[in-house]
Amino acid sequence: MTPPAPTIDAPASAPVPFVPVLIVGVCAGFLAGLFGVGGGILIVPALVLVARMDQRLAHGTSLAAVLPISAASLATYSFNGHVDWAVALWLSIGAVGGAVIGTKLLHILPHRILAVLFSALLLISAVRLFVATDVGDQPEMTLLVAMALVVIGVVTGVLAGLLGVGGGIVMVPAMILLFGLPPVVAKGTSAAVIIPTALMGTWRNRAKRNVDLRAAAIIGVAGIVTAALGSLVADIMSPTTSNVLFASLLVIVAVRMIVQLVGERKSATG
Repeated sequence: MTPPAPTIDAPASAPVPFVPVLIVGVCAGFLAGLFGVGGGILIVPALVLVARMDQRLAHGTSLAAVLPISAASLATYSFNGHVDWAVALWLSIGAVGGAVIGTKLLHILPHRILAVLFSALLLISAVRLFVATDVGDQPEMTLLVAMALVVIGVVTGVLAGLLGVGGGIVMVPAMILLFGLPPVVAKGTSAAVIIPTALMGTWRNRAKRNVDLRAAAIIGVAGIVTAALGSLVADIMSPTTSNVLFASLLVIVAVRMIVQLVGERKSATG
């Protein structure tokens, strides 16, 4: 009797080191809660360096880990009344659709040019936050404002899908500079939008076996408490301090992307 033919499955990845990944979750949770971002800007490079993960798998795992972290951040911001649910709704509509578009365009659009333009956008937003904290009054929720929020959401989702960056990096400065939301409300609203976006991205990545659920669970659970703590710290910060710290984060992300692009270019030519 001939043995059954072996089934073809995705290659198993080596188990991730528990303690280092746990520490990554603790740090990412605090970062997410403090700034209203997903935490992927820390999780992705840490998984690549610490767990020796493939870059694509690290992005998918990070997106799954973001879910419990963002939920903890959102719960704290919401408890303190720092979420604009109407703004979150329209941003979410655009962001979920944008995430689908971004993943489809991943292998079509020139990644290098997009990354350069995105880095420039981050630096411009950082300068704006550094030099002026009085950004105007929040407009009333009209049809035009709702449409503008949907567009911002689409751009956020597309960039997240193409470049693997968290939506909060785009949404928070946009809400502060373009729509006049107080920094703490912008961060809380961003946490609300990140959840459906991360759900959509995780569902698509899971279907393609592009998620290490064990690593995502370790990071996500480890980051829950520190995410709530970061949100409480954000609640007591002054708008000026919040803007300066967030602007510094934008500069760090932009510099990291530029360094990564330079490294990729050297590898390609060398």
